Amino acid sequence: MRSFGKKWGLIASSLVVSLTLAACSSTSSPASTAVSGGAAGTGGKAVGFIFVGAKDDYGYNQAAYIGSQGVEKAFPDLKVLRSENVPETAEAERVMEEMIRNGAKIIFPTSYGHLDPALNVAKRHPDVLFYHQGGLKTAANLGTYFGTIWEPVYLAGIAAGKMSKTGKLGYIVSVPIPQVLLNVNAFELGAKSVNPSATTTVVFTGSWCDPAQQANAANSMIDQGIDVLSQHQDCTKTVIETAERRGALSVGYHAEASVLAPKGWITGSIWNWSDLYVDMVKTGVAGTFKGSKYDGKYRGQLKDNVVQLTSYGSTVPDDVKKLVDKGKADFVAGTLNPFIGPVKDQKGVVKIEAGAKLELDKLEATDYFVEGVIGSIPK
Repeated sequence: MRSFGKKWGLIASSLVVSLTLAACSSTSSPASTAVSGGAAGTGGKAVGFIFVGAKDDYGYNQAAYIGSQGVEKAFPDLKVLRSENVPETAEAERVMEEMIRNGAKIIFPTSYGHLDPALNVAKRHPDVLFYHQGGLKTAANLGTYFGTIWEPVYLAGIAAGKMSKTGKLGYIVSVPIPQVLLNVNAFELGAKSVNPSATTTVVFTGSWCDPAQQANAANSMIDQGIDVLSQHQDCTKTVIETAERRGALSVGYHAEASVLAPKGWITGSIWNWSDLYVDMVKTGVAGTFKGSKYDGKYRGQLKDNVVQLTSYGSTVPDDVKKLVDKGKADFVAGTLNPFIGPVKDQKGVVKIEAGAKLELDKLEATDYFVEGVIGSIPK
């Protein structure tokens, strides 16, 4: 593998690039995937970020965008190239190739479906370093990273289970990838730890961001008596606003969104990407990627401050806060793991034997729902 450090070490201290952050539309038009942040042919070094959605989605892409701002602040002598609404198709390859032409030596493809395009581009450009968000495959110059977001999701499940009056919780999700299923399971296990009769009904939208389907699913759930809604969607605004309008409680995901639900917000599970992104860029710039913790699959935890729980909503009682805070302290101390067996699936089949503890790799291969989850996994 080529050394990244030698090339990055040539960055002159006089190279200060003024960034122009073009506002992109929120639709997936060709114009929305244009690279912003620098002109082609500048000869300077750059860091690129591609997002599958819009930077202001109150969700996944907003969290990653905030992380890219951390890199921008920490490395004022580097261009930060950004492209929003990049589909999980060959278009992602085109955008990454354009970033490389614009000087990018480190690229962050931030969506699950950007992995295969990134692997293709990485093979063509062995002198460029790729950090893929959430992927399960790696290459000589491509590492993946993510966080055990299921830990704060479990804690949010505790709060939801305590605050629900009906014991009926709802989870609006995108597609049946392991990380989605794992989050649903963690949420239900958290709720069940304080309310054994709690159930979590799941609806798949088939999309990372489809506000119309999200609204339909949210309204349908509330009509069924579900009084707490959570989600695994990239854009979270619609579900939270629908819950607030209908008088239901909401649990956020990806980014702080309590402003959307001043009455119904409980808490949310979010990412703290800035510190991690900065450290990964430092590793690439120093030429120490090979053999580092990022050379492969890195997973940060609550104890690493990679994943976090947001502040509580104004209506969350003190006893609920204390329960959740205790759970958080136990996670950080390493004394809490909701996936120590026995864990059974919806049919009562034991998936994790009594006393067994799965490694993170095994958890990230989750392909079932636990007992108490209502809904089928699409085939």
